[in-house]
Amino acid sequence: MRKILVIGIGTGNPEHMTVQAINALNRADMVLVPRKGAAKEDLAELRREICRRYLGNPDTKLIEFDLPVRDEHEPSYAKRVADWHAEIAATYRDLIEEHTKENGTTALLVWGDPSLYDSTLRILDRVEEIASFPFEREVIPGITSIQALAASHGIALNTIGGAVHVTTGRRLKNGFPENADTAVVLLDSDMAFRPLSDADLFIYWGAYLGSEDEIAIAGPLSEVADRIAKVREDARRRKGWIMDTYLLRRRA
Repeated sequence: MRKILVIGIGTGNPEHMTVQAINALNRADMVLVPRKGAAKEDLAELRREICRRYLGNPDTKLIEFDLPVRDEHEPSYAKRVADWHAEIAATYRDLIEEHTKENGTTALLVWGDPSLYDSTLRILDRVEEIASFPFEREVIPGITSIQALAASHGIALNTIGGAVHVTTGRRLKNGFPENADTAVVLLDSDMAFRPLSDADLFIYWGAYLGSEDEIAIAGPLSEVADRIAKVREDARRRKGWIMDTYLLRRRA
């Protein structure tokens, strides 16, 4: 039976690779390296660098492919994502069938950790539905953007006895969660923290966490919100893409 290794690779630093992840990488017959266009070539290059550093198995093949693009003209967000995942699932199925044998092992290198706001595992559910071959999966955890953010700012994720709410920018637009004193926000392309700048909140923000391009800003939200917005836009324009996350905390 074929096997698919879903390997968390951390948030942009090749040294985020764990010993478990390196050992798993070297068990693969094939490593899939997605390309996301010239503007995001850095993302593919990190995966190549990881393989250059840690892949010692001469029989492992690196197969690069163009990742399907989400149709931004589709008005329904749910359908937009569902159609996109279906295309990726079909791509995975075709590549695995073409490049591995019946008992072959494929490695997927997942940014951060496969369990946190990443759809690889859900996409593999779709692969199971459409593939003509059976396979088993093995998940190797990685350093998340949340861990990297807390480490960069030298803070604890939670307050004593306090709850931590993990959410997205889309959800934060409904307001700061009432059941927590700390909120960690991911996937916020619209900087949903800005309307909250009159609240008594402290923000720890970071972009390109763990990489050489890391940027970190912290302070009372009312004082640093505009600065973060400008730095974020400048960085996105300069690199062509941005990955960022932040922690909001009620001020004592």
